[in-house]
Amino acid sequence: MDIAQIIANRSASEVISCEVSTLVRDAVAILAEKRIGALPVMEGGRVAGIFSERDVIYRLREEGDACLGRQVGQVMTAPAITVTPSTSVVEALSLMTSRRFRHLPVVENGDMRGFVSIGDLVKSRLDEVQHEAEAMREYITHG
Repeated sequence: MDIAQIIANRSASEVISCEVSTLVRDAVAILAEKRIGALPVMEGGRVAGIFSERDVIYRLREEGDACLGRQVGQVMTAPAITVTPSTSVVEALSLMTSRRFRHLPVVENGDMRGFVSIGDLVKSRLDEVQHEAEAMREYITHG
C-alpha cells in the first residue's frame, strides 16, 4: 500500500496549515482548537517546514512565553521531510521511526497533496494485515 491510497479521499485544500508569518500563539491556538499535533508551514504555496507541539515545548523551555510572539517560521522544524504519493506506507513508517517525528507532508512536483500522521499509517497497516488474515482464513476454510 502507498500513501496515495491513504490520501485518496482527502482534498489537499482541507489540510490545516499556517504561514511562516503566523504568530506562534496563533498556531498553538489552531493546534488546540483542531486537536492536532502539527501543522505544515507554507511559504509561497510550498511547504517550508513543520510546526509541532514539540517545537512549542522546546521554545518554551528555552525562551519562556516570549516565544509566543515570534513567527512560526522562526521556530518551525525545517526543512520539512516529505514523501510522495507513491511512497509506500512501510517506507514512510520507517522514515518516521528513524527520524523520530509523527507527521509527513505529501508533496508531488512541489505541491502539497496531503498530510499524514503516524496514526494514519499505523491504521492502514493494521487494516492491511487484518485483510490479509481474513483472506488466509477464507483460503484455509474453503481451499
